[in-house]
Amino acid sequence: MSLKAKLEAVIYAAETPITLGHMVRLVKDSVINDGAANNTDVELRVRAALEELIRDYYSPDHGVEIRQVAGGYRMSTKPEQHDVVREFAKSLKSPIRLSLPALETLAVIAYKQPVTVPEINEIRGVDASGVIATLLDRKLITTAGRKAVIGRPILYKTTKEFLLRFGLNDVSELPSMEEFEKLVAESFQSELLPVESTPSAPSDSPDQTTGQVVAQANSTEDQAVTAALHVAGENDPAA
Repeated sequence: MSLKAKLEAVIYAAETPITLGHMVRLVKDSVINDGAANNTDVELRVRAALEELIRDYYSPDHGVEIRQVAGGYRMSTKPEQHDVVREFAKSLKSPIRLSLPALETLAVIAYKQPVTVPEINEIRGVDASGVIATLLDRKLITTAGRKAVIGRPILYKTTKEFLLRFGLNDVSELPSMEEFEKLVAESFQSELLPVESTPSAPSDSPDQTTGQVVAQANSTEDQAVTAALHVAGENDPAA
């Protein structure tokens, strides 16, 4: 069996994204038997075979691809196959969804992390304490120490589980607000649940950023954040 075929089989069988180092350890002996000079040569060969495999799946003849997610590699359906995969998933079971307040709070944490509950409350305009517990319970967020201010409030950030659920390698891959707007306008705005009106942050608030827009429940950006996270959750195989 070729090295590329072995890597393909391992990535397909892995329940969670598998790292390059893990793959190197799994095939090290066979690669050395095939003539690799040392550990560095083994890693170079594995990396080259993996890159070739990724290019193979990039072909439009394939409905799946190999992506970097949460520091490892996994197989996933291609974005252009979203509609047919979503219909298939709906035919099996109802997708698991977070509530709208939880989605809004998760969006704030994702874009502003690390962030405290008082900061989240100021951005959203409502108390987020209840949904924080839900997000912690689902392991989408975790604590990140305490902020060095009076009261030392707890800081929160997203987790590896968040990256896995939304198919991201790291938080730098989060779409921009402009991309969210386009996403909603083209595909998902009609699917949004009714949004309850919540007070906006004061106009002189120092948080005139992406996160603040989430508090404005009737804004396009808020709907885009909610839709994008909502749809990403639907696309997650575990959902």
